[in-house]
Amino acid sequence: MTPPHTGVMTTALHIALVTETFAPEINGVANTLGQLCDGLRARNHRVQLIRPRQSADGNQRSSDELMLCRGWPLPGYPGLQWGLTSTHRLTRRWRQQPPDVVYIATEGPLGLCALRVARRLGITAVTGFHTNFQQYLRQHGLTLFTRALTHYLRGFHNRSALTLVPSTSQRVELERRHFQRLELLPRGVDSQLFSPAKRQQALRQSWGLREQDIALLYVGRLAPEKNLDALKRCFDELQARYPARRFKLIVVGDGSKRASLEASLPEAIFCGEQSGEALACHYASGDVFLFPSLSETFGNVVLEAQASGLGVVAYDEAAAGLHIRHGYNGVLAMPGDEYAWIEAACWLLEAPETLRTLRLNARRHASRQSWAGIIEQFESLLQRACLGHACAAPVAVQVAAKKP
Repeated sequence: MTPPHTGVMTTALHIALVTETFAPEINGVANTLGQLCDGLRARNHRVQLIRPRQSADGNQRSSDELMLCRGWPLPGYPGLQWGLTSTHRLTRRWRQQPPDVVYIATEGPLGLCALRVARRLGITAVTGFHTNFQQYLRQHGLTLFTRALTHYLRGFHNRSALTLVPSTSQRVELERRHFQRLELLPRGVDSQLFSPAKRQQALRQSWGLREQDIALLYVGRLAPEKNLDALKRCFDELQARYPARRFKLIVVGDGSKRASLEASLPEAIFCGEQSGEALACHYASGDVFLFPSLSETFGNVVLEAQASGLGVVAYDEAAAGLHIRHGYNGVLAMPGDEYAWIEAACWLLEAPETLRTLRLNARRHASRQSWAGIIEQFESLLQRACLGHACAAPVAVQVAAKKP
């Protein structure tokens, strides 16, 4: 029988990782959590993964290292789901195998259940702010719910020992909304997978490109909150500004906006979802990465594009704000200033030497942003949260009764 949870931390932690999305699902949160999970295990920590059952699981059953729960499809986002489990089931599991710390990556029903159970059992809980839900509501015309959602998220995260945020801009925004105990945990990139060496001339030819033609790449979910209508306006301006040059827009990803984008961009190449080596080849076979999104907490694709040696055009926030020096290894515009964003793209393509130098600098910078350093930082934050929780926990003291 597992000994009772004492609150004393050993060098190797037992970590419960709770999430409503995980690989092989294709999104930034799933990618980040896969890296963190593998990295912690490589550092000899025990990781217990708690997530909804996926179609790829087949008849797989829960085990000591994996707890599968029911999932409920998320409307408008194929392949994503809410996780559903009972408080009783999770309580029983953590009483039998108490983790040192619970990391809760998503704020849906599964995350809320895990937070409540952890607090009830006196287990340290750390949360991660991975998704900018307020922007999603605005893009879907649901701004009336923004205040209620902010209230829920603030209450959720402020009940944890720490909340980890991926960018400085996100941290400032959450502090303004009175979120507490925020710590920065940025993202890394696999610069061996994402590399200019993966460039494929055959793939470029299949896109109809010649040697000197420019492939304008977008990678990500095709959804309203990604501000994708800006792609057409940027593409049209580039063609008008440089009529002697040939551009092709390459769109990698899938989602609810794909049909409308295909209708408005008949000349673009839509490649659908890609992952692993295929995704790396698509990145490396491009030249410029157009990223118009204003809804990111980080945006892993920015670092992936830089590692692949692309010139990135983005807004000055989230990953771009952390990793791009304007005019040196990418170009930036003030958030929401679409005119400046398009002008930045035009400046980047004005002279071939400018683009070539900037792409080299982007690769050089991204190659230093390894996941190993991020995982070590994550480990340190979890250990600190455990120590803080142990110090703050009340100690029961037996007091001898006085003799009459």
